[in-house]
Amino acid sequence: MTFVRKHAVLLSLVVVLAIAPFLFYPVLVMKVLCFALFACAFNLLLGYTGLLSFGHAAYFGAGAYTTGYAMTAWATTPELGLLFGVVTAALLGAVFGGLAIRRQGIYFAMITLALAQMLYFFCLQAPFTGGEDGLQGVPRGKLFGLIDLGNDDVMYVFVSLVFLGGFWLIDRIIRSPFGQVLKSIRENEDRALSLGYDVDRYKLVAFVLSSALAGLAGATKTLTFGFATLTDVFWGTSGEVVLMTLVGGVGTVLGPVIGAVVIIVLQNELADKVGSWVLVILGAIFVVNVLLFRKGIVGEITARFNRT
Repeated sequence: MTFVRKHAVLLSLVVVLAIAPFLFYPVLVMKVLCFALFACAFNLLLGYTGLLSFGHAAYFGAGAYTTGYAMTAWATTPELGLLFGVVTAALLGAVFGGLAIRRQGIYFAMITLALAQMLYFFCLQAPFTGGEDGLQGVPRGKLFGLIDLGNDDVMYVFVSLVFLGGFWLIDRIIRSPFGQVLKSIRENEDRALSLGYDVDRYKLVAFVLSSALAGLAGATKTLTFGFATLTDVFWGTSGEVVLMTLVGGVGTVLGPVIGAVVIIVLQNELADKVGSWVLVILGAIFVVNVLLFRKGIVGEITARFNRT
């Protein structure tokens, strides 16, 4: 019983994912899962460390491009392609994070945005990234050389396992002593420093972990849809993940997942009906969220439940 209570959220997600393909288009659910993992990775940095990155698409896109290139140019198996994507995103996070954490607040956010734009223009100009066309026709391949991911049902199970594994890892990080130090840095950095913690080192480790998980999300997206494009590293994608996290609830475990569901489903349903006006609608949602639901969907529900 203790195990069930402790892992109630994870077990609930397993049940929902088992039912979802019978109720919704599996490819849409896979897209939601990729961006939900991306949002959870971003929330580890913003919600639990207090660092607002405006350039997190850099790591999502780095994972997407690296995996796409490995699968097309080197004909690697999917697990190796994902590994290359995660490692590349982690290394990029270590370099960019090492530069960015020297500043705080808006300066930190602007540095992350500037560095991400540098990567965007690199992907635009580099000959092996496909330029404006990106990497197209990325094969899904066979997992461990045995399991064919070309079947959408098999791919759905694989994406679900990747998401659940990433979600579980983030949950473990948050609940660990390391996660408690991150929360203390978020609440009062000066006090954490006075207690003897190497604040910059903790920030950098959190940044690298968040970048690696964002890279995993991007790599999984490339395998699922078979392409990596400039959209993956564009600043608009960084803005979307901020919106997902805020709508769902910053600093909550399940909030980014709910936020990703809301934003991706709205984009999918409204894109053909209102065209570019979908951006205006998302902007309006952001304004309403900030004015009326500052804690996000999950945050407001949790706060009201605690008051009763």
